[in-house]
Amino acid sequence: MTPIFRSKPDPPDNQRPENDQPSEAIASLDAVSSGIAALVDRVGPAVVRVETAGVGRRSGGIGSGVVISPDGLVLTNSHVIHGHHDARLTDAEGRNLEARLIGEDRDTDLALLRVTSARRLVSAVLGDSKQLRRGQLVVAIGNPLGFEFTVTSGVVSALGRSLRASNGRLIDDVVQTDAALNPGNSGGPLVSTQGEVVGINTAVIAGAQGICFAVASNTAKYVLGELIRHGRVRRAYIGVSAQTVPVPRRFSQEFGLENRLGALVIGIETHSPAAGAGLNTQDIVVKLGGETVAGVDDLVRLLDGGRVDQTVAMTVLRFGKLVELTVRPIERPSAA
Repeated sequence: MTPIFRSKPDPPDNQRPENDQPSEAIASLDAVSSGIAALVDRVGPAVVRVETAGVGRRSGGIGSGVVISPDGLVLTNSHVIHGHHDARLTDAEGRNLEARLIGEDRDTDLALLRVTSARRLVSAVLGDSKQLRRGQLVVAIGNPLGFEFTVTSGVVSALGRSLRASNGRLIDDVVQTDAALNPGNSGGPLVSTQGEVVGINTAVIAGAQGICFAVASNTAKYVLGELIRHGRVRRAYIGVSAQTVPVPRRFSQEFGLENRLGALVIGIETHSPAAGAGLNTQDIVVKLGGETVAGVDDLVRLLDGGRVDQTVAMTVLRFGKLVELTVRPIERPSAA
């Protein structure tokens, strides 16, 4: 007699072995992975390798850049291009492009190039760095150590950092990330999960791991506009260093302020306009010229060339009190 084999019915889901359960964790990781791949596909074609040739005693170098307009405007770091008027770019498809320097701003370690060919290029969008939050996922794309178009990911580790540029000045409101950066990443984009450039990668700390920095995209937008209009950034100067901090809610409510953020003064230069105005360290600047200062980006933006030699009203929070000051900015000396 031929035995009859009956298939055993599947147990209910709540009786399945643990290793046979549908894995929501794996599904979540797949979603994150797919999202990162999609944004790299979107932004990656706008990333270029930036190469400068040696001139005299100046050695050449290699960095990264990001195309921010289809007609060939490219943002990179000042320290990548400094001392050179021209650069060779290589896009993600291996095409070589020639570019010339429009202008650079060593105070923010940013430079603007223009591709000299008429070819329309894939471009990326500059996002709003004020919308960044600590812990937010970000991706860096660049050419570290000659490994072209490398992708790394991490999170926004901190906001409102200050970083000393190659000319010795402080770059304010820098984004800190643990997305791995190495020499050659300089000038490449730091990208949000929305596929927007929220920073221009600029520096790492030698000997440290997971501590990397990018110039905030809002700072880049301001510098970009100045370089396009003037070929340089003409700034008013009051002689402070600052960082973006939250404004305590109770003070905003008490004084009727619109600020969620302000600019905390952490240093004042001797004999500067700020010192003459009576500004103190630990003051939080909340208004300048009647306009809200919601962080260092706003303070930098408002101290434009039009403020030079003009008396400007400044409102600060000083140990829980609202203090009104006036300051007369001078033109900031050009960076050497």
